[in-house]
Amino acid sequence: MEPAEVGGRSVWRHFAQAVKGFNVLTGYLSGITIVVTSVIVCYGVVMRYYFASSMDWGLELSIFLLIIATFMSAGYTQLQRGHVTIEVLEHLLSSRASKWRYLIGDALSLLFCAFLAWNSWEYFREAYTDGRVTNSTWAPRLWIPYIFMAIGTTALSLQLLVQIVDALIDWKGVGWKGHPHVTGAEWKE
Repeated sequence: MEPAEVGGRSVWRHFAQAVKGFNVLTGYLSGITIVVTSVIVCYGVVMRYYFASSMDWGLELSIFLLIIATFMSAGYTQLQRGHVTIEVLEHLLSSRASKWRYLIGDALSLLFCAFLAWNSWEYFREAYTDGRVTNSTWAPRLWIPYIFMAIGTTALSLQLLVQIVDALIDWKGVGWKGHPHVTGAEWKE
């Protein structure tokens, strides 16, 4: 059975490309966020060392930005297969067994990440409706890091889903107009 098509391309392919595109965008934005965090930390060090002036907001903002960068880059890291893996198994197992290893690993990861995403959305909702803030003098709203945690874990879950479905479609030999499916760095057409 062929995937449903809209305008000559399958609905699944549109969805998969959108997920992958979002994860690439957030991956690069996370890199920029880390650079901004580094500048804030360096600024805080200079202010404290040379001017004996503390930045109450600097540390907390840096923590928020690192949370954002970490969670928002998780989908991109999965797209690149950059998460921790046991590489020695790649050399010990056959190609077929290695494909099963990735499929099972992706399925278990999806279960965990979907659970984490669900709870992150719950934390966001609670923090937003209750108006929760941090205990610092700056007191930023806690829903800010929670929403990025929720978006990031959702994007990671969707990337895992895309990789699982693409692998299953590849194994069944179902293709989009005869083009091979790709799930790694070469996904761009």
